[in-house]
Amino acid sequence: MVAVRTDQPQLTNNNGKDKSLESWIWDAACSIRGAKNAPKYKDYILPLIFTKRLCDVFDDELNRIAAEVGSRKKAFQLARADHKLVRFYLPLVPDDPEQPVWSVIRKLADKIGEGVTTHMRAIARENPLLQGIIDRVDFNATTHGQRDLDDDRLSNLIEAISTKRLGLDDVEADIIGKSYEYLIRKFAEGGGQSAGEFYTPPEVGTIMSRVLQPEPGMEIYDPTCGSGGLLVKCEIAMEENAQGKKRSVAPLNLFGQEFTPETWAMANMNMIIHDMEGQIEIGDTFKNPKFRSKGRLRTFDRVVANPMWNQDWFTEADYDNDELDRFPAGAGFPGKSSADWGWVQHIHASLNANGRAAVVLDTGAVSRGSGNAGTNKEKTVRQWFVDHDLIESVLSLPENLFYNTTAPGIVLFLNKAKPQTRQGKVLLVNASQVFEKGDPKNFIPDVGIQRIADTLIGWSEAEKLSRIVDHAELKKNDYNISPSRYIHTSDAETYRPIAEIVEELAVIEKEARETDRALQTILKQMGVGA
Repeated sequence: MVAVRTDQPQLTNNNGKDKSLESWIWDAACSIRGAKNAPKYKDYILPLIFTKRLCDVFDDELNRIAAEVGSRKKAFQLARADHKLVRFYLPLVPDDPEQPVWSVIRKLADKIGEGVTTHMRAIARENPLLQGIIDRVDFNATTHGQRDLDDDRLSNLIEAISTKRLGLDDVEADIIGKSYEYLIRKFAEGGGQSAGEFYTPPEVGTIMSRVLQPEPGMEIYDPTCGSGGLLVKCEIAMEENAQGKKRSVAPLNLFGQEFTPETWAMANMNMIIHDMEGQIEIGDTFKNPKFRSKGRLRTFDRVVANPMWNQDWFTEADYDNDELDRFPAGAGFPGKSSADWGWVQHIHASLNANGRAAVVLDTGAVSRGSGNAGTNKEKTVRQWFVDHDLIESVLSLPENLFYNTTAPGIVLFLNKAKPQTRQGKVLLVNASQVFEKGDPKNFIPDVGIQRIADTLIGWSEAEKLSRIVDHAELKKNDYNISPSRYIHTSDAETYRPIAEIVEELAVIEKEARETDRALQTILKQMGVGA
């Protein structure tokens, strides 16, 4: 694994004179049908830009070999004979070996979609690591006899991508990586509800990774990794902490699982283009977690996650039938209307004895059921985590950060080995006002990111921002651990966000309907009211 470099590169070959790499990469994406339609074509655009990077790096490696053996023609022959000479061997050979490897794709003039698909599949056959990643898209696909992406638009995209060189000397791994993530973010802006499936706002990931303070060589896991952004953030945070020693420290060992095949491919491309190596598995983590050891869950030093909020398709049987001891007695099934605390239990079970985690949840997850008459399954699980002193901090985020909702969200920080000075207490941070207005979404500025991270790392109290609350007070408030319950951010009376209240009411109404249906079924079986 090669660690990310965070020093600023110098772009060469006039690559940086006209516009930033981020602007260029977005303009290239928009060359198909404009900014409004670009997100619809992300599954075509991302693999092509990724392949352009592969081609240009392969050219650099061929040039290095050619300098030793005398010609590019001989370099091609040597690379073909021994693939270990290069990181990824590309079976694309120009008629003139002095021409760039990318020119094989750029010069396609007839049946372009078919040609691109053929070349992508050939690259994947030669590189098992890329199989299922760059060869999953058919650039010649049709729907009802109509090409999904016709050759004219595909040609425009290829030509737009061809205007910048993306080799090792042109742009370093962290810069192309940031630009690639910028492109993913732009797709998220136009992706509506689906955006939350693959993208976490970068400032949220930065706070999570800085607070977890990953150390060289640690094993980091994301059970719902999306496009891999949270894992990338952890590597960057570790590199930043290493400072001048960063080139000599061991990189992080990154692990992730993703359910959606297209997003799984995106995560793998994101890792490679950042010059990181991670093991990203595909599949349903909740029902079939892939990382196991001796019949049990594999455990990690750090876990980061942003699972889809309020998943309602897992049943009590899914919890009861678990064979991996993820759902302990006293916790377990949190109710069918939201699997948020089911994910927290999976994450807790994935931590080693000294492990720490940061997980993004719906705001209601920290307060639902508190103050209500009777029992509430979600509150019962939350109480289990408080009583077992596993919750170190809770961070309330500002509204309208996430791309698939205006709801604010929270970050729950777990620590299986809390220092003695922090035991029996929880740090609550209300950062709901730490943001700037943006279009289309709000964002946390750099100074806000640093302030929030420093507060969480230092476990410090600040007026209208943070407060350390002991377990006795949490119990008195019926295990409501929402920072807004304890920290008011203005002099006037503070009200809960409308979006949070509406969302919580919807969950309560859904639970009531489910209970009513269950009661009607029982009564019918008893012959009452039939």
